[in-house]
Parts: sequence; C-alpha cells; structure tokens
Amino acid sequence: MYSRLLKPPKNKSFFLFGPRATGKTTWVKATFPDALYLDLLEAELFNDLLANPGRLINFIPKGFSNWIVIDEVQRIPELLNEIHRLIESKNLKFVLTGSSARKLKKKGPNLLAGRALTYHMHPLTAIELNKDFNLDDSFLYGNLPSIYKEPDKKKYLETYVATYLQEEIKQEGLTRNLGAFTRFLETASFSQGSVLNVSAIAREAAIERKVVENYFSILEDLLIGYRIYPFARKAKRKLIAHPKFYFFDVGVYRTLRPMGPLDMPEMIEGAALETLLFQELSAVNDYYNLGYKIYYYRTAEGAEVDFICYGQKGLRIFEIKRTGKIKSGMLKGLKTFLKDYPSAKSYFIYGGKRRMSEGEIEILPVETAFKELLHLLA
Repeated sequence: MYSRLLKPPKNKSFFLFGPRATGKTTWVKATFPDALYLDLLEAELFNDLLANPGRLINFIPKGFSNWIVIDEVQRIPELLNEIHRLIESKNLKFVLTGSSARKLKKKGPNLLAGRALTYHMHPLTAIELNKDFNLDDSFLYGNLPSIYKEPDKKKYLETYVATYLQEEIKQEGLTRNLGAFTRFLETASFSQGSVLNVSAIAREAAIERKVVENYFSILEDLLIGYRIYPFARKAKRKLIAHPKFYFFDVGVYRTLRPMGPLDMPEMIEGAALETLLFQELSAVNDYYNLGYKIYYYRTAEGAEVDFICYGQKGLRIFEIKRTGKIKSGMLKGLKTFLKDYPSAKSYFIYGGKRRMSEGEIEILPVETAFKELLHLLA
C-alpha cells in the first residue's frame, strides 16, 4: 500500500467519496485499524438496516468510543438521519465512505447539516508513488491503485469499465438502458479534453439531448467525470463559453476511447496527457486543501491555456505538451493570458528533460512538474 496524501480530521465525522477502486477502503482500514467496520455491501447487514435504519445502534457496542466506519453509505441514504442523531446524542465519530453522493444529496444540500466534513479520494499521484512513478505507465494505464499489482493492466481496465461502472449505474438505479449509457460513455470519450458539444454527442450516440445532459450529470455525481468551465473573471477578450470534459483517470479514458484506423494517435495522446495533469492538480488541490477552482481558458481567436487554478493563493496557469521540442507558438496561450493577468504564475510542462524559462513562463519537464506540484501551487 502506498502512503496517501489524504489526512483525516482528528475528532470530527467525515464523508470520504471517490470512484470505485481509488483505494478508499484500503486507506480507511489502514488509518483506523481499531474502528468498528460496517460494510453495506454485506447482504444481511444491508437488508437489516434498509428495513429499519434505527437498528444501527444495535451494531455498536455499549460504551464504544472509537471510530465507526460505514462503507458504501450511499446505498441507504435514510441512515443519515440515524447517524445525525448518534453524533448529537452520543458524540460518536463516523467515517462514511461512498462512490456517489447523488442519493445522499437528496437528504439536503448540506450532508448531515455540516456535522461531517467531506473529503475525496483520487487515483494515485506522482507524489504518492514517489520513486515508483513512471510517466509512460501512468500515461498508458492511469493511476488506479490496483493497476500497480495487476499483471495484465489492460485487461484490468477493460474489466473496470465493463463491470464496475455498470454495477455502479445498476446500484444507483440511475438508468434502465445500460446499452444507451454504454454508447454514451464511448461517444463521450471523444470529447476528452475538448469543449463539449452535447448536441453532437446526442446525435452520434442516437440518444436524446436531455438524456445526454442527464448522463453527464450522472458521471459527475459518481465522480467518474468532470466538467470544467472557462475562466472569465474580468475578461478583456471574447471567450469560448462551453465547458470542457474529462474522465477522472487517464487509464479509464483510454479504455473507453476506441482507436480506429482513421484516428491520429496524437489526438488521443494529447488528451491523455492533459488528463494526467488534471488528475494531479485535482488531487493535490483537494488533499492539501489549497482552495483552488480549476478552469480552462480559450479565446475566440484560438489562444488557449489547458488549466487555470484560481483561489485565494492567486492564479496558477498550466499548459502541457508531449513534445520534447518547444516551438514559440506553443507558448501563445500562456503569453496571451499573462497580458491580461500579469500576476499569474505561469508553467509550460513538456516532454523534454531541461528546466528552462522564457520571460515569466517557467518551463518544466513533466516528471519534475508532477513531483513539485504542491510547491508550484502553494
């Protein structure tokens, strides 16, 4: 097990959300070895608590004061009322894990009315992998923890996509038409790292536009996909208005994305490298509670920056390219952004080996940037 960057609160209940196989259960069991562990995937326990959530107290020993872990809590949203009562009346501490907050949010906009914090688990980061970080492997297979013990990484990812994602959809009861949803997933993979055109996706997948919009919302609720929006604060130029889309892990994206004879490899590889950077930015931002919101930037004239991190710490902007040779046109987007926002710290990440700079732009090799990402964002 790799040491994870996630640090739990000392004495406050919390939710831990994350897609399947990101290591939530492994982390919880290692972090809270003496906790009472209740897994809602166990049929007997699930049926007991589904029939009567008030029975939860029966599973907690009298005088118990350690942590109580409820795994897959989203399976019984009604448990939140009982957990709320036990936090208030008995001062108990809960760790509530799940792969979706969709059903839980129906209980109210603030889960447990603020009596529990919310954390997220991401795929492994370069910082966590440390000496085991291998850019080529991460680029091809992503960073789900199980990948690092699988002899056949490609087969594992195919199983993950075919089985785990469909199981999640079934358990959540989100759609009756798994065939349509599977077509949507494949079609959506062509939009990885691109500005979303929902109408075009609907046409290609032969699904109604409203259904496609709902499917994207499902991906976000399951933490499988993310939409990021254009940065437009005090904008001086005409900007693209639609969001961009990313699956949460580059290995999952590459597995979903079919590769045909007419596909250019650089199209897939460019989106894959962007995805890897997005994974790293999202995880480091969450784990260290840096408070950034992640955007992208694209003007109507075509100047683009892959990721804009905006928060109380200021502006950090990132452009990433696979190439080992830098051409001046590759820095156009960063330079355009810096003209309008000169206070931004600017980073160009590339496939070369040398650390350089051009004006206010710091140029970094990919592996260096990933391993120093906390420093770059701090």
